[in-house]
Amino acid sequence: MSTRFPFTAVVGQQDLQLALLLNAVAPNIGGVLVRGEKGTAKSTAVRALAALLPEVEVVAGCRFSCDPASPDPTCPDGPHTLAAVEARDARMVELPVGASEDRLVGALDIERALAEGVKAFEPGLLAAANRGILYVDEVNLLHDHLVDVLLDAAAMGASYVEREGVSVRHAARFLLVGTMNPEEGELRPQLLDRFGLTVEVAASREPDQRVEVVRRRLAYDDDPAGFAARWADEERAVRQRIVAARELLPKVRLGDGALKQIAATCAAFEVDGMRADIVMARTATALAAWDGRSDVLAEDVRQAALLALPHRRRRNPFDAPGLDEDKLDQTLEESAGDDDDPDPDGPGGGGGQPSPSPEEGPQGGDAGAQPEAGKDGEPQPSAGGAGEQAPARAAEPFRTKALTVPGVGAGAAGRRSRARTERGRTTGALRPRGALTKLHLAATVRAAAPHQRARGRSGPGLVLRRDDLRQAAREGREGNLVLFVVDASGSMAARQRMSAVKGAVLSLLLDAYQRRDKVGLVTFRGTAAEVALPPTSSVDAAAARLESLPTGGRTPLAAGLLKAHDVLRVERLRDPSRRALLVVVTDGRATGGPEPVALAGRAARLFGAESVASVVVDCESGPVRLGLAGRLAEELGGTAVTLDELRADAIAGLVRDVRGTTSRRAA
Repeated sequence: MSTRFPFTAVVGQQDLQLALLLNAVAPNIGGVLVRGEKGTAKSTAVRALAALLPEVEVVAGCRFSCDPASPDPTCPDGPHTLAAVEARDARMVELPVGASEDRLVGALDIERALAEGVKAFEPGLLAAANRGILYVDEVNLLHDHLVDVLLDAAAMGASYVEREGVSVRHAARFLLVGTMNPEEGELRPQLLDRFGLTVEVAASREPDQRVEVVRRRLAYDDDPAGFAARWADEERAVRQRIVAARELLPKVRLGDGALKQIAATCAAFEVDGMRADIVMARTATALAAWDGRSDVLAEDVRQAALLALPHRRRRNPFDAPGLDEDKLDQTLEESAGDDDDPDPDGPGGGGGQPSPSPEEGPQGGDAGAQPEAGKDGEPQPSAGGAGEQAPARAAEPFRTKALTVPGVGAGAAGRRSRARTERGRTTGALRPRGALTKLHLAATVRAAAPHQRARGRSGPGLVLRRDDLRQAAREGREGNLVLFVVDASGSMAARQRMSAVKGAVLSLLLDAYQRRDKVGLVTFRGTAAEVALPPTSSVDAAAARLESLPTGGRTPLAAGLLKAHDVLRVERLRDPSRRALLVVVTDGRATGGPEPVALAGRAARLFGAESVASVVVDCESGPVRLGLAGRLAEELGGTAVTLDELRADAIAGLVRDVRGTTSRRAA
């Protein structure tokens, strides 16, 4: 077993370390979600935590790690009466992003069921993680149904399995830790709420601290065992402190004054439900125990708020997690009582990581500042280049209905288009191509049954051959790649029109977020096109790029379409099963270069020849309309709609048009 990097040797991530240690003291806090850019020691710190946890006593031979002092009465390996006891290190179990639901929760032991005719349960990773750590790297890339199962088990402390004739309940109490890079996509707000604490991590910008990080890493790589030995005393001290804090925790007093501050804080920040209040109370109590105190102080409440509330402040998918610390201090001061709070004078110096306030998010503060307004109340052109206009703000987004790709795909799980998936309704059975991933038990038995006498069956089990196995065919929904191609030329630069265009694209981005799509953004203006955002699961990043999109110059429509074609070609090589939906946002004009209209037509026909589902959002306005966007849609083999037709009531017809047009093209 390789030597882990010591927990106490991690540099500059005090908030991350504190959140992990508090959960080690009080696992009922609900785990930690670690958000941050790549290369910030997220995984290193989590893996190092396991070495600090005290040993656990378990029932010898129990696959579910039952506590011999209070064994689970419903344990599938029980009952545990007069069972032998063994001590072992706390486990850290990693859940791979590509794991199946069977691997997570367990399932019927098919081999024993078919060979021996007995019903037996094969436990999954939730059972292995009981009384230890369950670590999910890149939790935002985990399939939604796995996240739901995982968080339900974490909240209830038990896993319930009801499938394929198996009915099992077993204990599943673990410290849940998830890490994620927000650039690769966000978790849904309701899933964010299920994590007890969250921490934002970033690489230090201080040269001295960065030097120390590199120095320690190089020393560890040269001699892992020797490096760990140099930190053994610090590791031992932290381990002993965890044990002491656990023993003190039941004796910590959470007074009415602290409870009032917790309730007032959650109310002031308008968090939904009561989970935030409970998590804050548990976190504040753990903070007091960690500091060796038996009373919760105002500084504990403040620190608990900084850890428990930022990810619960998101009111829509594009809100950045954060907490206004000035508002927090004011709330704590106003709600401080003098009844039995040991520190009635207000908050102390809890050292949480400062986070931007909601008002300073992607559309507020300096990031959203607009140039000085002119006579018409609109911002004036920036001086960034000839003919370039300052970015226009997006209009208010609106609710849309789904644009679906026709046919049945086989892409990643999502909520947009029909697809053959691992999870969904069973539509039939088929012979497996390659490895069997989802057995259709009834079809397998039917295939094997007629041959039992010929195969000399004499016992209760079936005699199976490879040809008898049948794969369950299931149909669900997939996520698609929605590639936006946005005209940012001078013909689109009228601020009112560009504001409406951005509002429409933002609405479609919201829809893509909810349907778990990947998105990409290509823009064209002046003399060329650029990939403003390569295909990604981070819809937030697309919204941020859209917000800062400048306009002006000529309209190189062909360049925009060719750039989009290159993006889709590369993505097909990377992820051939994910189907694409092309959304071109333009008034259809093409200027600049020789024969711009003919060149744009030839570029558009490339998509039509490849049967790419496409929609042209017609942004042309004014009393005289040339209908150029409609002609572009015909060349693409797609359909054209106006901005008004994108709204929910009108878009239902658009879905039918997209399907019908593509079906006619395929025929």
